[in-house]
Amino acid sequence: MKIFKCPSCSSTVFFENTQCLNCKNTLGYHLETNAFAVPQTYNSSFTNNLKFCYNHKYSVCNWLIAQSSENKFCVACSLNRKVPTQSDEESFKKWQKLEIAKHRLIYQLSALNLPLHSKIKNYIGIAFDFLSDNNKEKKLTGHSNGVITILLSEADSVHREQLKKQMDERYRTLLGHFRHEIGHYYWMLLFDNENLQKFRNIFGNENIDYGESLERYYKNGAPSNWNSNYISKYASAHPWEDWAETWAHYLHIMDTLETANSLGMSFSASNTPIQQKITTSVCPNPYKITDFKVIFDASIALTCAANSLNRSMGLQDIYPFVIPSPVYKKLEFIHNILKNRNNS
Repeated sequence: MKIFKCPSCSSTVFFENTQCLNCKNTLGYHLETNAFAVPQTYNSSFTNNLKFCYNHKYSVCNWLIAQSSENKFCVACSLNRKVPTQSDEESFKKWQKLEIAKHRLIYQLSALNLPLHSKIKNYIGIAFDFLSDNNKEKKLTGHSNGVITILLSEADSVHREQLKKQMDERYRTLLGHFRHEIGHYYWMLLFDNENLQKFRNIFGNENIDYGESLERYYKNGAPSNWNSNYISKYASAHPWEDWAETWAHYLHIMDTLETANSLGMSFSASNTPIQQKITTSVCPNPYKITDFKVIFDASIALTCAANSLNRSMGLQDIYPFVIPSPVYKKLEFIHNILKNRNNS
């Protein structure tokens, strides 16, 4: 995630900010310019004709849209189909946490130039349903034909940690859920016949029965050598899940590197094997890099440094994963698919 500047005084501004802590101007994020701006309704000296998304009044969005826009919602909020009402105070607070993660997701998908069509207006599009655990449809967190369902209980950190232990997962976050589930949606959009065969050569044949594969996974677990071929245990369940898990990790890598680049982080010369791989001393902006190896090598150095800092504080690793060669090839495949798509 990029670190931003206040348009009035150039002080540092972070993605969720609604006010500059230095000059006290009210601020909002404008996706089209990828910058923060002062909405005209809050300061008449700024003639940018921008206003807040309708959901700003619920404290779930700080994005700006054109004053003349026929849609009262920003791109991120226009994808919502089912959300809690204010009368359900507990669920509403959980939705606020979910929106922070979802807005970060939409920012990144935009940076990757991926289509962001609303399923509410277009059959081939995205819709988000934020539901309670006891929803009438008995739905679980997941994806179905562009509809991404996230259970509100995922916003409860204690509940999420319990599930993490129950499911024997090394990593479970709100943003991780969004990145995984949206991966299923883009799988449907990215593969024509040529790319589909390339996918099968790397991930396996997705035509094997999905339901039976998941049932077998939940009954028997992952194979003993799963970490030689997959990024996570769950990725071994089915090629679709392998894609979604690997896709989520690709987004993790890209986002953390963009943050490091925005902060000006660099690696000094060193004889350690990790830093010997770095071809540049400064963390690159991954969205401007074609060669995935440059991105990957910088990411390894960055995550090793971040993990070491966490351990110094007695905390768990921020990125507790080791990426074997087969997973690297899958990540590189995703990167090349997106780069080729943008260059076509």
